[in-house]
Amino acid sequence: MSTLATHKFRAGLVQMCTGRDVERNLRDAGTQIREAVAQGAHYVQTPEITSLMEMERARLFASVHAEHGNRAVNFFAELALELKIWLHIGSLPILLDNSKIANRSFLFAPNGDVVARFDKIHMFDVALPNGETYRESKNYEAGSQAVLAKLPWGMLGLTVCYDLRFPHLYRALAKAGADFLAIPSAFTRPTGEAHWHVLIRARAIETGCFVLAAAQAGKHESGRETFGHSLIVSPWG
Repeated sequence: MSTLATHKFRAGLVQMCTGRDVERNLRDAGTQIREAVAQGAHYVQTPEITSLMEMERARLFASVHAEHGNRAVNFFAELALELKIWLHIGSLPILLDNSKIANRSFLFAPNGDVVARFDKIHMFDVALPNGETYRESKNYEAGSQAVLAKLPWGMLGLTVCYDLRFPHLYRALAKAGADFLAIPSAFTRPTGEAHWHVLIRARAIETGCFVLAAAQAGKHESGRETFGHSLIVSPWG
């Protein structure tokens, strides 16, 4: 953990129930981001998979695009510039050259530039006790690089959702100087009820960092149900 800047800032978290309509999801996110800024937020974070929640492979690939010229990327870049904020989009599905998708976070500066990207490292490949099965790696390509970004108030470590369960990543970010850990997520209801609060608090306590974790919440059109409970947690837990 590095030495924090002395001046204060306000963080806003956007909690969504993302569906299959990208334009509707962008409008929803934009409305909540504006509300956070109206309440004084300097940094706003959205949850994992902000622009599209889709479980069916054919529907998913019919709706995703490469980063260049991407509607969602351009939308959020323009919004960050308009509102003059640090805008952290928890993740967007970005089509890669190998016909897989990156689960990619974007950090936009107040001038609208992308100053950091992070591809989710740990894929959600699990079979839950209630019978639900997820194989994120079937469609998504895992990232391989930890990412730190400089904010005016300190250093931000970027991660996404299932990365939360791998403490070595957070130790590495803290040792590299992180003051804040971003964990935008879409925890399922069963995994969230069991582990969300305790894992978020654990990552804060063990690293001495503030944790910022925007979450998906509710029953989605794709059939998935997410836990919600967006959190900001201090180093004390």
